[in-house]
Amino acid sequence: MKMDGNLLVDDPADAGPRARTLEAEGYHGAFTYEGRHDPFFPLVLAARETSRIELMTAIAIGFARNPMTLANIGYDLQLTSKGRFILGLGSQIRPHIERRFSMPWSKPAARMREMILAIRAIWTSWQEGSRLDYRGEFYQHTLMTPVFDPGPNPYGPPKIFTAGVGPRMTEAAGEVADGFFVHPFHSVDFLRSKTLAWLSAGLEKSGRDRAALEIAGQCIIVTGRNEEEFEKARNAARAQLSFYGSTPAYRPVLDHIGMGDLQARLNQLSKQGKWLEMAGLIDDDLLTQLAVVAPRDALAGELRRRYAGLVDRLSLLSHGAPDPDLWVDVIEALAEP
Repeated sequence: MKMDGNLLVDDPADAGPRARTLEAEGYHGAFTYEGRHDPFFPLVLAARETSRIELMTAIAIGFARNPMTLANIGYDLQLTSKGRFILGLGSQIRPHIERRFSMPWSKPAARMREMILAIRAIWTSWQEGSRLDYRGEFYQHTLMTPVFDPGPNPYGPPKIFTAGVGPRMTEAAGEVADGFFVHPFHSVDFLRSKTLAWLSAGLEKSGRDRAALEIAGQCIIVTGRNEEEFEKARNAARAQLSFYGSTPAYRPVLDHIGMGDLQARLNQLSKQGKWLEMAGLIDDDLLTQLAVVAPRDALAGELRRRYAGLVDRLSLLSHGAPDPDLWVDVIEALAEP
């Protein structure tokens, strides 16, 4: 199982040294996400200071951009990293797309599927020198003159991963993507019984098998070296899970465990800014279903018990333990056959 570490830094200039540390510690991948900084710029710096580790966006918001822009960025990062880039895309939710990015929103799963196909059509045009003629419901790309054509990428086009929670977006990933990011807001039973089934349906549509798709699990960790650290991690996880749970698009996870009504309560509290009250609704039972709660010395074993055979790569999310050095033993343990 591959292990991925985060490149979440306050100053993008620090991404290079952090990526170098992750590579030295044995991580297989390093990821950014669309937060307070652009997700792509740090990867340029990371590419210059590393030689082995895969570099990915997990995720960049696809609908904040267009396929041509993403094709250009993906091409350049694949070139800069010498074939180590993974373009990870997510949809975000309607209010952010329309009100934060001022971009159109409709049929998100169909739009994401078409975005991937459009990006690939652009890359094929550059790789093969063929005419660009992509015509879809949401995107049309029919003009490519020599001055804007970078030609074949010596490392080939990068892989495209997408993220999702619900059935349509997950199935679309299985049909057209190279990989799938499992959202941190999940239970293992939901992953096994729902997510994998939806991915399989998409794979079947495209005539591919499971080996054609790389599944990247992202999981929230609650651990600590003492009770004070443990309690801090619990509180941080409750806050994060309550925030995710307030999102209507993530309700299927709560529905699956018979707690769908909690989503409406969390959503109402979020609109009132009652963040502490929201966190208080994540009880211990729900916490252990949606996060990995384990003593520090038992963490690797619990991760293996939950995720072995379900995911191909894993990233650990913990506000209480952001230091990559703290996961070295976990990386070594999960790398063992």
